[in-house]
Amino acid sequence: MGDETVRALDGVTTTIAAGEFVAVTGPSGSGKSTLANIIGGLDVPDSGTVRVGDVTLARARDRDLSAYRNRTVGFVFQSFNLQPTATALENVMMPLTLARVPRRRRRERAAACLAAVGLADRSRHRPTQLSGGQRQRVAIARALATEPRILIADEPTGNLDSERGREILDLLRRLNADGVTLIVITHEAQVAAAAERVLRIVDGRLSEVAA
Repeated sequence: MGDETVRALDGVTTTIAAGEFVAVTGPSGSGKSTLANIIGGLDVPDSGTVRVGDVTLARARDRDLSAYRNRTVGFVFQSFNLQPTATALENVMMPLTLARVPRRRRRERAAACLAAVGLADRSRHRPTQLSGGQRQRVAIARALATEPRILIADEPTGNLDSERGREILDLLRRLNADGVTLIVITHEAQVAAAAERVLRIVDGRLSEVAA
């Protein structure tokens, strides 16, 4: 920023075990989303090492990063990021299309994911025909379509009322209980309290607090 250097993440060191539920908290602009984007392979750090399983992200080629994003990690965004003209089923099929999964298998897998989040009867509805909580469930189903080992959710309850937020939190906990590593970026105390560990970031520096 002009003559000023801003360290979005400053000397961050942490380990997240397979199957953990970790919440990342901190004020706006503290580096939470940057950390999530680096773990998810969307951003590359200027220095340091990021290792997920056998993959070293900082040294991975673009092709390998694309494969990692499509197969290993799933993203859930606060704003849902659904295609407005597509049905719920078509939205969930999109990452499978990118992965070149055969069409019949895409439909079967997408339908199973919608059923898993309780939306089997809404598969032909478009986002404008769904409530906020239902749209977030579609977004979660889409994230699960490629059977990722890691699910990164950035403020997944931020646009929802308290009841819908609790429903989404319960769903995320069930997914974690089934073995999905869950990393949730959140401002909400209720969401952080549900995690096994809480990582707090302030001015790019990370500390661990009691869950």
